[in-house]
Amino acid sequence: MQLPQAIQAYFEADRNNNCEALLACFAPSAAVHDEGRSHSGHYAIGSWWEYSKARYRHVAEPLEALTDEHGTRVIAKVTGEFPGSPANLTYVFRLMGDKIAALEIGA
Repeated sequence: MQLPQAIQAYFEADRNNNCEALLACFAPSAAVHDEGRSHSGHYAIGSWWEYSKARYRHVAEPLEALTDEHGTRVIAKVTGEFPGSPANLTYVFRLMGDKIAALEIGA
């Protein structure tokens, strides 16, 4: 499956537990929306990601992707320490140049 470089790098950094590499995928003013909350900017995104990793110990494996005018929608199998694991979650990425400007994660 062919993913834009920033999205591929996001999943690689997530899989390798590398917060610094993950943040490098995002534009400075990027926002993430997950579990009903928004996190804007590198500091907030880093805090969200570290908290989520510690809490759920999750790993996301992209299964399929579709790019349209709304962004790139990736269905990923997410395995971790949470009820219903594994679960297929939808990641919707919006890019700004070669960086992630927005990410929404949901069922």
